[in-house]
Amino acid sequence: MLHVLRRIVLEVGAAGNLTEALEIIVRRVKQELAIDVCSVYLRDPDGDDRRLLLMASEGLNPEAVGHVIMNAGEGLVGLVAERAEPVNLENAPDHPRFKYFPETGEERYHAFLGVPIVHHRRLLGVLVAQQRERRRFDDEHVAFLITLAAQLAGAISHAELIGEVDNRRELLQQENVQIRGIPGAAGVAVGQGVVAYALADLDSVPDRAASSVEEEERAFRQAVQAVQDELAEIRDRMESVLPPEERLLFDAYVMMLGSDSLVNGTVERIRGGRWAPAALRDTVRESTRNFEDMDDPYLRERASDVRDIGRRILMRLQSHVRDPEEFPGRTILVGEDVTATQLAEVPSERLAGVVSSRGTGSSHVAILARAMGIPAVMGVSDLPVGRLEGRELVVDGYRGSLYIQPSPELLEEFRHLQEEERELADGLRALAQEPAVTKDGHEVPVYANSGLLADIAPSIQSGADGIGLYRTEVPFMIRERFPGEDEQTEIYREILQSFDPRPVTLRTLDVGGDKSLPYFPVSEDNPFLGWRGIRITLDHPEIFLTQLRAMLRASQGLTNLNILFPMISSLAELKGALQLLQRARDELLDEHYVIPVPRVGVMVEVPSAVYLAETLARRVDFLSVGTNDLVQYLLAVDRNNARVADLYNALHPAVLHALVQTAEGAHRAGKQISVCGEMAADPASVILLLGMEIDALSVNVAALARVKWVVRSFSRARARHLLEQCLTMEEPAAIRALLDNALVQAGLGGLVRGAGRA
Repeated sequence: MLHVLRRIVLEVGAAGNLTEALEIIVRRVKQELAIDVCSVYLRDPDGDDRRLLLMASEGLNPEAVGHVIMNAGEGLVGLVAERAEPVNLENAPDHPRFKYFPETGEERYHAFLGVPIVHHRRLLGVLVAQQRERRRFDDEHVAFLITLAAQLAGAISHAELIGEVDNRRELLQQENVQIRGIPGAAGVAVGQGVVAYALADLDSVPDRAASSVEEEERAFRQAVQAVQDELAEIRDRMESVLPPEERLLFDAYVMMLGSDSLVNGTVERIRGGRWAPAALRDTVRESTRNFEDMDDPYLRERASDVRDIGRRILMRLQSHVRDPEEFPGRTILVGEDVTATQLAEVPSERLAGVVSSRGTGSSHVAILARAMGIPAVMGVSDLPVGRLEGRELVVDGYRGSLYIQPSPELLEEFRHLQEEERELADGLRALAQEPAVTKDGHEVPVYANSGLLADIAPSIQSGADGIGLYRTEVPFMIRERFPGEDEQTEIYREILQSFDPRPVTLRTLDVGGDKSLPYFPVSEDNPFLGWRGIRITLDHPEIFLTQLRAMLRASQGLTNLNILFPMISSLAELKGALQLLQRARDELLDEHYVIPVPRVGVMVEVPSAVYLAETLARRVDFLSVGTNDLVQYLLAVDRNNARVADLYNALHPAVLHALVQTAEGAHRAGKQISVCGEMAADPASVILLLGMEIDALSVNVAALARVKWVVRSFSRARARHLLEQCLTMEEPAAIRALLDNALVQAGLGGLVRGAGRA
C-alpha cells in the first residue's frame, strides 16, 4: 500500500490541473482497492462554502459530476464533513442520514466509507469509497484513504487558490486575490512579481510567455543538440569502463532526445506561446506520467530517465543568468524558499518586497529583509509561485498578506499607506541621532546588529551607539575556505576602528542549525539541538584560537572590543571558552603584541542559561539575550517552520518570565544585560524590556529610530507597571493588545500597525 500511495501522490502532483488530479485519484483508488466506486466531493467553489459538490467519480453516473450538491449536514457525505472523521458503514441505506440522489445511480451500492480532506484545520471535501456488497471496509482500507486524503489536501488547496477547482473560471484574472502568510518584515510594497527558482529544477520553473517564439524554439533545439553531444561523449568515455549492454542506457537516452513526444511536444507548446523552460516542464510531466501509468516495472522506471533528460536540457536553457538591469524597477521577489543569495542577486535599488512559500518571520531571509527595510511575507503555503511572474503584486508585511492583481482602489489605499510610512521615517530621522533616554532619565544605548563590512557606514549614519552584535560567521559563509588569521584581523580591525570609541561586540563563530559552511558541512537529524555555536568551536580549538587571536590583534590601541560567546548551555562550556581566550592572549603577549583585556559576554539562548544567568554573569562582564533562539527553545517551535509559526511568539508568558529571571540574575551579579534578538526591534516588546531594566538593546538598522522613539516616550516606572500587568496575563494576544494600547496612548500609534508578530 505504501508503494501504491507514493505512486498516486506523484501522479497527482504531476497533473496539469485539479480536474485531472481528481480523475487520477478516483481512477487509481478504485483500481488499487478493487472497489466499485470512488468519488471526491469538494466545497462548492461558486456557492455556499458549507455545500459539497461532486467533483469526480469513477463508478457513479458521469453526468452527476459537477451537478450533485449536498448542503451542510445533508447525507452521509455531509455527516463525514460535519464530524471531520471517517464514517464506515456496512449498509449505507439503513443509516438515518442516507440520502438518495437519483442522478448518481448509487442505490445499488451498500458499503460506504467516507474520509474528510482537511488542510490546516479547514475542511476541503470528502473522499468516498463504495461497494455493491454489504461489508465494512477493513482497517487497511480506512488507513489508506485517510493517509491519501491527508497527502492530497495541500495539492487540492493549492489548486483551489489558482482557480482550478472549476475550469469555468481563472482566479488569478480576478482583482484583489488575497493570500495569507506570516508577517516577515514590516511595510508595504507595490511592484511586479519576479520568480526566484532553483536552476535545473523543472518543478520550480515559472509560467512565462515567450518574448519570441522563434528564439525560444531555437534555444530549445540547441539545448537538445548540446545534451545529445554530451551524452554521446559520456558513452564514448565509458567504453573502457562499462560493458556494452550497460552502455546501451546512453543510447536509449539519445533516442529519447530524438523522440517525437519529447522534442515535438515541447516545440508545439513553445509555438503555442510558452517560453522554452515551461514548455519543457509540461512535456516532461506528461511523458513521465505516461511511463508511470504502465504496468511493466522496467518501463515505469523509465520515468526517472525522462526527468533526468529534462533536467539536462533545462540546465542548457538556463545558461543565461538574469542581468541586474533585467529586474523591474519595483521587483517583488517571489519563490518557494527564497534564499539570501537570491535576495542579493536583485539590485537593492530595484528590490521592493519579498514573498516566500517557506520560512517564518524569524527566518534569516526575513531578518535580512528587515535589515534592508524591505517588506516581506513568509510561509505562504498555498503560493502559486509559477503563475506570479510579471504580475502586479502588493505585499503587506504588517498583516502577512499578498494581493494579486490589485484593483485601482486597493493600489491607491496602499500607496497612501506607503506615503504615511515615508512621513513617519522622515520624522524619525532626526530623532535617531539623539540618545535614547527614558522620560525618567535612564539612558538605554541602542546598538546595531551587523554581519557585513558594507553595513558599517549605514550603522554609523543611523545613529547607532555601537555594534551590539557582529555576526562573524558571515565572512566565513561567503568564502570557500576558513578565512585565515590575517584576513579576520583585517575585517575586525576595520569594524573596531570605524566605531571607536563606541563599543563593538564580536560574536564568535556561530554556525550549525540553519547556518552552514559549504566547506564544513554539518549534517544532522536535528541540527538545532545538535552540533552548533560554541560546541563546534570548543571541539575545534584550532579554528577557535585563530579567530580569538584575530579579534585580539584587531583591538591593539583600541578599547572598544567586546567578545560574545554563543550557545552557552553550561558553566563548563564557558570555562573552556575563557581558557582558550586567555591562551590566545598569552600567545600574543609572548609575541610582543600589546593587547588590552576585552570585555567578555555570554549569549543567553537556551533554557539552561536562563537558570544559570547569575552563575554565568559572575564570570563575565555582561549577558546578551538572543531572543530568536531562546523563544524557539522555550516553546519547542522551529522558527523556520511555517506550519508551527503561529506558536512562535515572543510575548508568550513563559518567555516573559524567563527574561525577567535572566535580567534579575544578571543584576544580582552586578552585571549589565542586553537583548540582541528580533524582540528588541518590536515596539511593544521594547516597553517590557524597559520594565525589566534591560540595560541596552541591539537591533537592525532599519528599526533603530523607532526603537529610540519608544524608549524616549516611556518612563521606566510606567514600563515596569505595564510589565507587572503582563506577567499576570495568560494569553499572548491579550499582552499584545495591552501594549499596543499603551503605544497609542503614548502617541506612538504609527508604530502599532508595524508591530507585526513578536
